[in-house]
Amino acid sequence: MSTFVLVPGFWLGAWAWKDVVDDLRAAGHVAYPLSLTGLADRVHLASPELSLDDHISDIVNLITYEDLHDVILVAHSGSGGTVTAAADRIPERVARVVYVDSGPVPDGMAQIDLVGRETVEVALVDGYRFPFISLESHPGAEGLTQEARDLMGARATDQPLGPINQPIFLTGAVDKVPKTLVSCMFSTAQIRDLIAQGHPYFAAVTGTEWQIRELPTSHWPMFSRPADLSALLQAL
Repeated sequence: MSTFVLVPGFWLGAWAWKDVVDDLRAAGHVAYPLSLTGLADRVHLASPELSLDDHISDIVNLITYEDLHDVILVAHSGSGGTVTAAADRIPERVARVVYVDSGPVPDGMAQIDLVGRETVEVALVDGYRFPFISLESHPGAEGLTQEARDLMGARATDQPLGPINQPIFLTGAVDKVPKTLVSCMFSTAQIRDLIAQGHPYFAAVTGTEWQIRELPTSHWPMFSRPADLSALLQAL
């Protein structure tokens, strides 16, 4: 049996992993879904002072205080940079990092630089809150049921700017940790082509420690194909 820690992407919280977590636990695994500070059930802690270090500590402290070992640490979408930094701090506790339609942020870069600084800054509320996007125009929303769209719209919380605006600095300890990319919006062939082109989304997806798996569906497979995502995670 395995131990999973699941970190959601922008705007989401632990609630987003419910179907996946239920499936993992039913199969006998240990699963900890996590809400990062300032989001979802921890939205009351959102502030302009919130930092990337706070989000890294959310992950590191959960693993440390629950005394978890051989963790399969799962990042969805925009949590890729934070998860990478957390694994870099405690690599001895992490058996594998899994990036679900996500990826590591290169050393010295901030998550906002991959998302698009102008895209975020033009939409900010109160100078530090990035509101949930419209799914109607998002290419990754294909495959989401109306029920899933309604759920996301009702529960999504503004993404705090501080954690995604702070550059990530790595020691290199995470480099040797085995990694899996679960790609939902791109095929393996497309990803390999983008890697060859040096695309920043996949600049760090190189080396023998990487494996690539496809799960063709929406950008949010925990809603559109939760059982298949759970099965894929268990197969790792």
